[in-house]
Amino acid sequence: MMKKLGHTLIAIISAMLVFASASASEARSKTETATAIFAMGCFWCAEADFEKVDGVIDVVSGYTGGRTRNPTYEQVSAGGTGHYEAVRVTYDPAKVKYSELLTVFWKNVDPFDAAGQFCDKGESYRAAIFPGSAAERKASLASRDYLAGFFKRDLVTKIEPRTAFYPAEDHHQDYYKKNPIRYRYYRSRCGRDDRLKDVWGK
Repeated sequence: MMKKLGHTLIAIISAMLVFASASASEARSKTETATAIFAMGCFWCAEADFEKVDGVIDVVSGYTGGRTRNPTYEQVSAGGTGHYEAVRVTYDPAKVKYSELLTVFWKNVDPFDAAGQFCDKGESYRAAIFPGSAAERKASLASRDYLAGFFKRDLVTKIEPRTAFYPAEDHHQDYYKKNPIRYRYYRSRCGRDDRLKDVWGK
């Protein structure tokens, strides 16, 4: 059932993007890259999830959606800046579509938690999509509407205008690679994977 859900979601989003991106695709160089920005709670985990995707070139942890310029981790985590912990995903559109990135996003968040994600609560840990074009916004809204119909309940995940993205401090980048034992301990204790199984199945 869940596998079918994933395939259906990709198909719906892809169909909405095809016409809007057709002209741009014809002119796009084979070496051109694109970016997508997502907030999924802890950016260490979001970075690890997206770097597993074939066609993703680079993932940077950072802050976006808020009012404070060049915020620090301490400022964002304390609250009041309006920023989300987020990731900027650079990818090759010839290898992976935006619709597929949306599916990766959804399957790695709890779309019913308005207070944050998993054990992390507060404004900076909310889940959100930051589309970079009208076509991406339309596809993002369509994906949320489809899932709301599938689950037969509202999703609280935000779809926000894309604003400035500020890379996080160096020690946050590739944290799961630099500190694999601490990362695995944190992810397990936070209950992230257990809750994802509850929502999305295996």
